[in-house]
Amino acid sequence: MDHYSGLRTNLTMLMDFYAITMANGYFTNGYKDRIAYFDMFFRHVPNDGGFAIMAGVQQLIEYFDNLHFTKDDINYLESTKLFSPTFLDYLQSFRFSCDVWAIPEGTPIFPMEPIVTVRGPAIEAQFIETMILLTINHQSLIATKANRIVRAAQGRPVMEFGSRRAQGFDGAIYGSRAAYIGGCCGTACTLGARKFNIPAMGTMAHSWVQLFDNELDAFRAYARAYPSQCMLLVDTYNVLKSGIPNAIRIFHEELVPNGYRPAGIRIDSGDITYLTRQARAMLDQAGFHDCKICASNSLDEFTIKEILTEGACVDSFGVGERMITSSSEPVFGGVYKLAGIEDKDGNIIPKIKISENTAKITTPCFKNLWRLFDRSSGKAIADIITLFDEIIDDTKPYTIFDPSNTWKRKTVENFHAVPLRTQIFKQGKNIAQPKTLQEIQTYCKEQINTLWPEVLRFDHPHKYYVDLSKKLWDIKSELLQKNSEK
Repeated sequence: MDHYSGLRTNLTMLMDFYAITMANGYFTNGYKDRIAYFDMFFRHVPNDGGFAIMAGVQQLIEYFDNLHFTKDDINYLESTKLFSPTFLDYLQSFRFSCDVWAIPEGTPIFPMEPIVTVRGPAIEAQFIETMILLTINHQSLIATKANRIVRAAQGRPVMEFGSRRAQGFDGAIYGSRAAYIGGCCGTACTLGARKFNIPAMGTMAHSWVQLFDNELDAFRAYARAYPSQCMLLVDTYNVLKSGIPNAIRIFHEELVPNGYRPAGIRIDSGDITYLTRQARAMLDQAGFHDCKICASNSLDEFTIKEILTEGACVDSFGVGERMITSSSEPVFGGVYKLAGIEDKDGNIIPKIKISENTAKITTPCFKNLWRLFDRSSGKAIADIITLFDEIIDDTKPYTIFDPSNTWKRKTVENFHAVPLRTQIFKQGKNIAQPKTLQEIQTYCKEQINTLWPEVLRFDHPHKYYVDLSKKLWDIKSELLQKNSEK
């Protein structure tokens, strides 16, 4: 059973309507077998950050594995009176046959580089556009936001608490997965935790405290139910006058005599800096130096960074709506563009989209993507987009240049060149090497550590180089010149 079982059994029809109307047009005009190359890339890092994080590839793999049109799908399309009978017959026996390359999940990614490439019949490549974009856009957005929040926490655990504010149940489930890739230690989304083997985490709601006759009875009942993991929510009424004193009393009366120590307290409202400093002093004075303090309530990387700078005594964070929706910038603007087609002899004809907005000019050709690492420091120097069959010889100096400002050039020496993308489908067959989510999270942390601190900055990060090889630049320049003369 795939990860969509119990939610949706078949997502083949999850596509923009133009994808299938164009496919019908290709079919009826004799382009059924025309081979096309499409790239997914994005133009801007959310929150003006220095990098984003690739996520969602596993869900793409499961989607490709399950591509087929059902009888109900075909009946619906037939009812629109827009599609030829021969095209509908083709859909009945449709089988995915594309080649697909993708950057592994957890890898830092940068604007304008091809993070997914599809090669195959134009009909098929068009069918899958919507799902590629929505899956990679969503999970990369949340993984990127989560990682910003985790880095702001400076080593303190961050729990994903956002299910109730997510955009739909898929947003909650796959958002919990993406947040874990980004570095969260666990999730409050029970279904996400079960499905992806993420630690399930949570304490109590204010309703627990309110349900009992008084706060002390509520704390006592919880301590008796969960003595080994007793974390009490102390802000239902008054943090310093009742919440902390009642928690301390319960720790002394219910936990310590039975050989347990408190897991912690959680503060979900008010002045977090002031309240946590006061709470820390009260807990320490009562002998509970080991009692952790968790803060929650509409937090994000900016708030966390600020309260820690102010001296807040927080050991962990629960972050909800601002992570699961990436509310400060809720769109990851990935696009999917045609880069080339094959003629009858198999030669690749490069295609380019031109715009007065230079950011929307695409890079043509069937491409590969490399990352150059400094051999001495292990840090990433630049990403290079090349023609697919180009090889970067890292035994020799290599000159990189800005594709927009070509006078900006740098010769790199003592470097190691690594191809970034891996092939996940070959002629429609799944050849991916799956990793556990825990392996992806570890890999993500390792790869982020290869970035220079200047790239990791929240404010005005250094622009990471994403350059074109000379051969690729020459082809792009020639196409731009030809089109300018028309």
